[in-house]
Amino acid sequence: MAEEPNRWENVYQSKAEAETSWFEDRPQVSLDLIAATGATSDATIVDVGAGASRLVDCLLDQGFLRITVLDLSDTALAKARARLPDDVPVEWVAANVLDWEPLGLFDVWHDRAAFHFLTDVADQEAYVQVMDRALVSGGHAIIGTFAPDGPEKCSGLPVARYDAALLAERLGPDYHLIRSLIHDHYTPWGSVQRFHFGLFKKN
Repeated sequence: MAEEPNRWENVYQSKAEAETSWFEDRPQVSLDLIAATGATSDATIVDVGAGASRLVDCLLDQGFLRITVLDLSDTALAKARARLPDDVPVEWVAANVLDWEPLGLFDVWHDRAAFHFLTDVADQEAYVQVMDRALVSGGHAIIGTFAPDGPEKCSGLPVARYDAALLAERLGPDYHLIRSLIHDHYTPWGSVQRFHFGLFKKN
């Protein structure tokens, strides 16, 4: 993910939203886990590696007022923005999360499938450092990755696969696992990708 931003531009320029393997009409697992944090409408939420995800649409429908959507691809963000009115309370950020310097703090950090593209330990550590700076004390991190028996690659790139124990180890002792679940994601063409989601609370 860190090395090839143009790859994601090419993906979103060449494919319709529902032609990507990760497309979800409604990201219910993510919504349920955000609800489990107890976040209220004025909570600050960042969706990292969002692509053109419809999570932002659903959060707006639920009345959330302080949303940040971050992705490497300008095209992906433009597709999401095009679905929504111009005056929605969303900050759109085209950036590599490893280099990102958040201007404020967040109550909820959500990442459905960006972290697992970081196969280098140094990149994983850099990601956690950015998350540490971005999250308030007592804030929540929701990290979705391929499960141990999930795909070994996505979009032609190798991925790191996690269960609850390994993900907790990667995030470190400042993050306490609140909930762990396995989710079978069905791609638009009917194949199954097994995900692991972890909900963590920051000390």
